[in-house]
Amino acid sequence: MTTVTTPTPTSDGIAEPWASEQTITCRDERTGLRAIIAIDDTTLGPGFGGVRYRAYPSTTAAAREAQRLAAAMTLKHALAELPYGGGKSVVMLDGEAPAPGSPQRRALFARFGEMIARTAGTYIPGVDMGTLLEDMQAIRDEGGARAFCDEVSPSPFTARGVHAAMRAAAVHHHGEGGLAGAQVVVQGVGSVGAEVARLAHADGARVTVADVDTARAEALADELGGAAIDPEQAPFHPADVFSPCAVARVVTRDNVARIPARIIAGAANDTLDEPGCAQALREAGVTFVPDFVANAGGVVQVHGGVSGWSEGETLAAVDRIGERVGELLATAQTQEITPLAAALQRASAALGRQVVA
Repeated sequence: MTTVTTPTPTSDGIAEPWASEQTITCRDERTGLRAIIAIDDTTLGPGFGGVRYRAYPSTTAAAREAQRLAAAMTLKHALAELPYGGGKSVVMLDGEAPAPGSPQRRALFARFGEMIARTAGTYIPGVDMGTLLEDMQAIRDEGGARAFCDEVSPSPFTARGVHAAMRAAAVHHHGEGGLAGAQVVVQGVGSVGAEVARLAHADGARVTVADVDTARAEALADELGGAAIDPEQAPFHPADVFSPCAVARVVTRDNVARIPARIIAGAANDTLDEPGCAQALREAGVTFVPDFVANAGGVVQVHGGVSGWSEGETLAAVDRIGERVGELLATAQTQEITPLAAALQRASAALGRQVVA
């Protein structure tokens, strides 16, 4: 096996110029397009990863995010045993986003699709923060590029996978009772986080929710018979399980001691501020499920759709995330390493290169 040391998705080193196999800049004056495509690794197949559409303070910041998230997708697909590499793209938003369905927005994504098509299938886009199914349809139909997530939202499947990961961690921690009676705090209750909260509640957990949209959080809390709290305080609220489903890097070396939860499992990418937080959590007695393992349900569903799986086959494949989490936690316990290290071991075996923190 060839050994190549590479940074993990949470490493600042991913902003290095040669971090990805390819980093492509895209510009079009007519539509105002400014975009970056990062193709991290194609060992297992074409780079698949969503398109983010948001404002960035600089082109460097946009490129850093694209490369960092593309590397996370490499690991996500490797751990989920899917035939894809890691890719990601960002479209830089300048001002207010064009309305969904507007000619301006469709032209923007159609033009981006033309540029994606130039990668000859090496990069396959999908829905991500700020983009919609219809944006993928414009990329596909008018831009001529292959696109995933263009017909079915992956959000419910992402949530199902996070729930499976959370439940597996709870069983590892507490035994077969799993989430029954556990206090679960979900930070961020958009389309994924809200479903995670509902699934945890259905499993017998007592659920507390938090979101920057206070009304949305309060409505969900009423629905589930729980409470809504300040999202900035969510990591520190009394809980058995903390599920970050919104912002990245909520766990830092400085705040590990303030986190009361014994399990962290969520949908948000880059839960850890830097890789050393994984060891700090282990020393504090907190079981951390790597985000790129827990949140893979959406990409599993996408692959199922491409492969013609039945609904039952797709759901079973998503539920196997829980089995993988159980295996990783058992490995981590046996080898006295962090679950992140155990996940990177498995990724290294799949990719044929050493992936280190």
